[in-house]
Amino acid sequence: RKQIADIFIFPDGFRFPACLLARRLGLTGWVKNLWDGRVEMEVQGTEDEIRRLIQGLQEGPYIRIEGMEAENLPLKEEEREFRETW
Repeated sequence: RKQIADIFIFPDGFRFPACLLARRLGLTGWVKNLWDGRVEMEVQGTEDEIRRLIQGLQEGPYIRIEGMEAENLPLKEEEREFRETW
């Protein structure tokens, strides 16, 4: 699933905590900042795992998700990790 979120981020950022939590949950994919201030993630995992990722990020002290778009994408079976990208 591809996630694009309008996120208010304090200086500590979003990508690092997103990577830590996604890896802890066993998810694969990537996260990056967009030029307009939003953050884009492409996440592979079960619906429950992805829901737990979003919930965990929302509960963090430095992140406020203000809106989100989601799109189902084909599975990338070759993907083995969750990473930051630019």
